[in-house]
Amino acid sequence: VALLKMEENQITMDNLEKGVDNPAFSSAVSVCPPFPFYWATGAAQGAPADDVFQGEERLDEECDGPRGGMKEERREGKGRFSSYCRKALQPASKVNYFCKAHATVLKRVILGLLGVAYLCYLIVACWLNFQRALALVVITAVVVFFICWSLFKKYCGAKVLLLLSPIWKCFQKSWPWLKWLLWVALLGGLITWLALDTSRNPEQLTSLAGFCFLVLFLFACSKHHGAVSWRAVFWGLGLEFLFGLFVLRTSPGVQAFRWLGDQIQIFLGYTRAGSSFVFGNTLIEEVFAFQTLPIVVFFSCVMSILYYLGVMQWLIVKISWLLQVSMGTTPTETLSVAGNIFVGQTEAPLLIRPYLADLTRSEIHAVMTGGFSTIAGSVMGAYISFGIDAASLIAASVMAAPCALAMSKLVYPEVEESKFKGKESVHISSGEEQNILEAASNGAAASVGLVANIAVNLIAFLAMLEFINAALLWFGQMVDIEGLSFQVICSYVLMPVAFLMGADWADSPLVAELLGIKIFLNEFVAYQQLATYKKNRLAGLEEWDGSQKQWISERAESIATFALCGFANLSSIGIMLGGLASIAPQRKGDLASVVLRALLTGICVSMLNACLAGLLHVPTEVGDCVSFLSTANFSSTSYTMYTCCKQLFSSSVLEDGTLSFTGAWAGVADSVLCLTQCCGHYNHTSCPG
Repeated sequence: VALLKMEENQITMDNLEKGVDNPAFSSAVSVCPPFPFYWATGAAQGAPADDVFQGEERLDEECDGPRGGMKEERREGKGRFSSYCRKALQPASKVNYFCKAHATVLKRVILGLLGVAYLCYLIVACWLNFQRALALVVITAVVVFFICWSLFKKYCGAKVLLLLSPIWKCFQKSWPWLKWLLWVALLGGLITWLALDTSRNPEQLTSLAGFCFLVLFLFACSKHHGAVSWRAVFWGLGLEFLFGLFVLRTSPGVQAFRWLGDQIQIFLGYTRAGSSFVFGNTLIEEVFAFQTLPIVVFFSCVMSILYYLGVMQWLIVKISWLLQVSMGTTPTETLSVAGNIFVGQTEAPLLIRPYLADLTRSEIHAVMTGGFSTIAGSVMGAYISFGIDAASLIAASVMAAPCALAMSKLVYPEVEESKFKGKESVHISSGEEQNILEAASNGAAASVGLVANIAVNLIAFLAMLEFINAALLWFGQMVDIEGLSFQVICSYVLMPVAFLMGADWADSPLVAELLGIKIFLNEFVAYQQLATYKKNRLAGLEEWDGSQKQWISERAESIATFALCGFANLSSIGIMLGGLASIAPQRKGDLASVVLRALLTGICVSMLNACLAGLLHVPTEVGDCVSFLSTANFSSTSYTMYTCCKQLFSSSVLEDGTLSFTGAWAGVADSVLCLTQCCGHYNHTSCPG
């Protein structure tokens, strides 16, 4: 009987889950077992009779004595508390069970409600001001398109491919002769467009000649001339040209990237809130390190969050898919090069870390070239803070990806059998962060090394540059050569290269100087100098200060921005080798054997982008200078004022002491007054002595 009672009072998981009171915790049931039960269990276990009786006496003392009563009350209290807890948690358990059982339905309902709420928000925003909400409409349309495309591919992709298979087979049969027809049509269209476009601006032909020269130069440096994959070369250059044409020539492309650049500048401006709190406004406004380097921290934090959310992986996979399908490259090298658009030369190879040890030499060369040809998103934010055009930097990074793959396959063609050939894709591992706050914290912490690296490199390289210039000046004075410096040597050595990229002959020495600083020091110092030239031009300073040129033209600025956009400098060799060797130490020999060739290819990729920028550059229209100068405030100068004053100077004619005006200024009543105002800022022969 006692055994039956204990079996009835046993605690079961079913009772706990259902929240039913368990009889084992009822106050009506005695905590101490009765004597027959104790005797039966003790005897059954083979215990001696004396031990059984002693145990019985101890048990009676514990149960009947004062301490036994307290224990019984404590156990009864615990039983009641557990019962109350189960009753209190019973609704929560039911809710949890319901949510787990209907998780899919609830997820769809919540997403549907959020979608309806966003749709209402979008309608209200468009109704209030459609022009203001245009960017939101475009972003929404892009996101909806990709969502619909993924759903379509998931549920209908196989059926559509099955329906289109006869057409695809017919296309494959016709492709041997159709591809030649397509190439002839494309080549004819390109030649016709170039002839019509360069007829208006003949200086663009120089950039075209420089582009062809660089491609031929890289082919001459090829490791295996007979193994070049011309499909990868032509498709890569074609994608680079098409993207450059869209960004630099079409109105939607120009407006979209200008808007994107403006938004990035606004976004980076939020860094000031954090840096001003830590360092104070005075240091931010006066000290370079506190003004620019916090932007790297902020950008690194944002990139880490985007990686945690999967946004960056999604973008990289889409871009790599486009490059892989069109150029026929392997997924590993393509994924790494696509990642270089957003991250640095040592971070992008981490995307293919499990596969790096099995890459061929050609694939390793492609990975290195991609790293040398682009810049990281974090330092891009610093260059934008200098005043460098954000749209040009973004375009240069994106254009460099297909060009880097193409030139890599031209310089180091594939002659080995890749283990990844024929694979559709490779797996991208996600971050190890548990939540978005950890991702933000890790991103900010990871930037500390980058910020320190930038700071110490600037200190070291600028000090080294000053020392080299002092030494060269001393050696030059020994043979009566005044003003000899590293910049002067670079301006003479690289001046033909700068001219071939499309810079004017007068601007070529300064562009060549920037190229030399970028190659032999680093691009950070070069962009600083370019920013100084740009600020001088926008401030409306005189172009020449004696024999010293204070700024370069807008066209030369654009060419230099593209030419400097890359990590291809001598100091990056150690960074590249150290980063890749730590991932695949068994490939150190192969890494060292191709790094110099990859560096040369990376330098030429940036120059090819610069040639394309010069070819597609459209001069900015000056506008109506008569109206501008007639209403201008001459208390300060600007580039527009400088341009209009130069136009006024060229329109003025001084003969026999009589001043007259031609062109747009002929017959304008304020011509003499405007000329006097311009002479207050700029020197010209028309100005009174």
